[in-house]
Amino acid sequence: MEIGEKRDGSIVVLQPVGYLDNDTSPLFQARLLEVVGPGDGRVLIDFSGVEYISSAGLRALMAASKKTKAAGGRIAVAELRPMVKEIFEISRFALVVPVYETNAEAAAALT
Repeated sequence: MEIGEKRDGSIVVLQPVGYLDNDTSPLFQARLLEVVGPGDGRVLIDFSGVEYISSAGLRALMAASKKTKAAGGRIAVAELRPMVKEIFEISRFALVVPVYETNAEAAAALT
């Protein structure tokens, strides 16, 4: 799994590519928790390159969400592919992490 990273003003944008499953979620979670860090950081995860997410990937997002909220920050996801979007809908994970159609919408909500 590759995880791109860029800044959009005060927002860190992570761009994972591939499958978020049992094999790759530990790397994703470690990188995500590094980015979240202490303070009121804002993190946007661009899922346009993620083809599939398992429960392990969802757990990684949940851990980051908890850490972000505890530190006063915010996290959001955007650009979900159809299969990933369906998994988010079935699991009702949008109640845990805000989901947006586009990166622009997510960035606007985070600022």
